[in-house]
Amino acid sequence: MTPFSFNRARDTTQALELARHGARYLGGGTNLVDLMRETVERPAALVDVTGLSRDITDTPGGGLMIGAAVTNSALAAHPQVRTRYPVLARAILAGASAQIRNMATVGGNLLQRTRCTYFYDAEGSRCNKRQPGQGCDAKDGFNRIHAILGASDACVATHPSDMCVAFAALDAVVHLSSATGTRTLPLTDLHRLPGDHPQLDTVLEAGELITAIELPSSPLAAHSTYRKVRDRASYAFALVSVAAAIQVEDGHVSDVRLALGGVAHKPWRATRAEAALRGQAATPDTFRAAADAELAVAVPLRDNGFKIELAKRTITAVLAELAGVDA
Repeated sequence: MTPFSFNRARDTTQALELARHGARYLGGGTNLVDLMRETVERPAALVDVTGLSRDITDTPGGGLMIGAAVTNSALAAHPQVRTRYPVLARAILAGASAQIRNMATVGGNLLQRTRCTYFYDAEGSRCNKRQPGQGCDAKDGFNRIHAILGASDACVATHPSDMCVAFAALDAVVHLSSATGTRTLPLTDLHRLPGDHPQLDTVLEAGELITAIELPSSPLAAHSTYRKVRDRASYAFALVSVAAAIQVEDGHVSDVRLALGGVAHKPWRATRAEAALRGQAATPDTFRAAADAELAVAVPLRDNGFKIELAKRTITAVLAELAGVDA
């Protein structure tokens, strides 16, 4: 491991000051420290931000404000999250182990990097995300877990988070601070698709710090769920996951939110499927047609074509469950 300096920030102002010269922020460290051990990441300086806000508070508009240093376990166990945003609690509990959830922070979860095997293999594999211009061994290698949506010639990796898929479906808003001020942006705009620059995971500016994540008020969100399809029941990342919320009135879909995990370089908001569902009869055939519309642009690799049908079936089953109809 490369030597590095370490400082602990007492507040946002000090964190920003300490990070002025290129230091990396450290939350629970469950991803960054792993990458440092593998020499994929080699920061010269770390700023511990676990002392920042761990509060979960109501907003004036009826939503929730979640401090970036809140642990995954604390968020999943919060009574307001479990009752008003069950999709989020279920997504968190589907990820990692209890020990990791006890350490990992919400802000850190948003910034975790891909679990692509070739990305982690710093000595033996080519990876444009790790070293731009090197090439992508995953494209012609073992790519069963890789992207079917939004990939590029430069990178076919997937984003590993379960929590972020739920945040995407819930229209979460990320609060940011930097030396020049504060700003907010939708969670769906935080992460980038790979394009020609897969080394850039997010749109964050140098030294910018995630301070909170805001969940807007949403009656729809109370009727939501998360389903994760994986090779084994624990310690496995999603092959396909679905975060969904739906409102049915007089047998028709009046509103819906849908996001997918395990299929793209970022949490994938299924806007095509949402548009196809609104105003339509809440039936399995409608749900399947909406899934077909969303996956029409999917581009499979040699080993992961099964994800297309798996995603369609999972979307259909989850929506049918929420709507109370037989799939």
